Amino acid sequence: MTITGESLARADIAALAGSAPVSLIDCDLAEAELGRLDLSGWRFERCGLRRADFSGARLERTHWRSCRGAFATFTGAELGDAVFVASDFNNALLRGATLPAASFTGCKLTGADFTDARALELRFEETLLIDARLAGFSFLKQTLTRLDLSRADLRKCDFRHAVFEACSLRDGNMAGSRFTGADLRGADLGGLRLVDAALFRGATISRDQAGQLLGELGLNVR
Repeated sequence: MTITGESLARADIAALAGSAPVSLIDCDLAEAELGRLDLSGWRFERCGLRRADFSGARLERTHWRSCRGAFATFTGAELGDAVFVASDFNNALLRGATLPAASFTGCKLTGADFTDARALELRFEETLLIDARLAGFSFLKQTLTRLDLSRADLRKCDFRHAVFEACSLRDGNMAGSRFTGADLRGADLGGLRLVDAALFRGATISRDQAGQLLGELGLNVR
């Protein structure tokens, strides 16, 4: 079933939940309370989801394309194998969400909160994660492409053997993170503090980056 151009409330969605997956195109679900519904396999395309609440919902294998979901809530939602493409979920709450094998491509997740999310094999690509909360995430052996992690909370993240391509870690909080074997030559490391320098032991950086880092740490490079 495909529904196009409708404004939908919880009662409308609940009447369709749990049956065959539904495609919603150009629909308005702003501020809808959709918590704990089973929407597995649904597709959302160009939908307005600002402040929509999906807390505790089953959203496995869902597809989200060109959606606008600022401040949407996915707290405790099940999002295994979910696919997000070219969507704006700035300041979304994903605290405690389950995200195995989910992916975000070309998305805006500025200020998104992933605290305590279970994110095995979660993938980000060409995505803004400025000021996002990603403490404890594992990016082990991943190739990270065009991620802006400026000012993000990256405490205790695992970046071992990761490859950074056109990424930014500028002013990120990386306390306790691991970078052994990482290739950081494609990362902006601006704003590094002296206390953070030891985190990159065993990682690879370029000569230009080394000069920049030494300059930011107050050392004269001649």
